[in-house]
Amino acid sequence: MPLQQSEVLYTAVATAENGRDGRVATDDGKLDVVVNPPREMGGNGAGTNPEQLFAAGYSACFQGALGVVARQEGADVTGSTVTAKVGIGKNDDGFGVIVEISAQIPAVDAATARSLVEKAHQVCPYSKATRGDVTVTLA
Repeated sequence: MPLQQSEVLYTAVATAENGRDGRVATDDGKLDVVVNPPREMGGNGAGTNPEQLFAAGYSACFQGALGVVARQEGADVTGSTVTAKVGIGKNDDGFGVIVEISAQIPAVDAATARSLVEKAHQVCPYSKATRGDVTVTLA
């Protein structure tokens, strides 16, 4: 069921100036970055880009979901890391993104790690938001 406005606990606000070749800042001043297209897309690559920002947010959110699932399962995720790779390219509608999520969970065996990652993918808000529109693979 979709989240209702009355259920919102926090709202992040960011404003972009000049799109992919400008600046993005949050209303609280905690994030204020120059954005430029990467060299691979014809830019100068001097600043960050929306794909890097999305990868950072997705990996942090997924790590949080992994922690929730691990607590429910009684699993130890101490020292774990989550990496999100976000690719952008042309598709039938113009451009689209693709994501690969990988997790390193040193305190559990491979089968348990895979199970935890799959369960985290079901509860992670970023995974839910992209489901059906973005190809996400779990590595």
